[in-house]
Amino acid sequence: MNDDHTHVQDFFTARAADWDSRFPDDGPSYAAAVADLELRPGDRVLDAGCGTGRALPPLRAAVGPSGVVVGADLTPAMLEAAARAGRDRDGRLLLADVAALPLMSGSLDAVFAAGLIAHLPHPEKNLRELARVVRVGGTLALFHPIGRAALAARQGRQITPGDLRAEANLAPLLARSGWSMTSYVDEDSRFLTLAVCAD
Repeated sequence: MNDDHTHVQDFFTARAADWDSRFPDDGPSYAAAVADLELRPGDRVLDAGCGTGRALPPLRAAVGPSGVVVGADLTPAMLEAAARAGRDRDGRLLLADVAALPLMSGSLDAVFAAGLIAHLPHPEKNLRELARVVRVGGTLALFHPIGRAALAARQGRQITPGDLRAEANLAPLLARSGWSMTSYVDEDSRFLTLAVCAD
């Protein structure tokens, strides 16, 4: 993938209108993953690569009215779908590349990222950018509503040894990017890695 992100935008633009209807049962998985992030009222959280904003309602519920919720995505059509679904009431929608966020360093308490890592052109550099905007001790959740094996089966492919989401690959990648992995779950029903910002 190159840095212009045209492929990613084309992929998601073509799917934005019916994205939620294709995955109608994911809501509880998103809510459970947000709960595992252990946000507190008043926290500031980014949904990186927010898509149609399915995580925004549980993120808002977790941080309460005094918290800050921002959903950033590269694809205008996905943000438009989020607004049509009313999720812009739960967080500010921001058209932005998560590889170069228009946010101050250390300004967030947490980042939630659903399905994002597979679309990052430079994973180490891009994860470091997420670490930049989070305070030391802040948290990152890398989430997918189904696990690696289930996702591969859905897509008609095999998991390869080089899969970034494999624990043996992801832990050192996060460490090189300013994060320290604290938990790793890869089950058919969900994928969730939690990490703490270490620098």
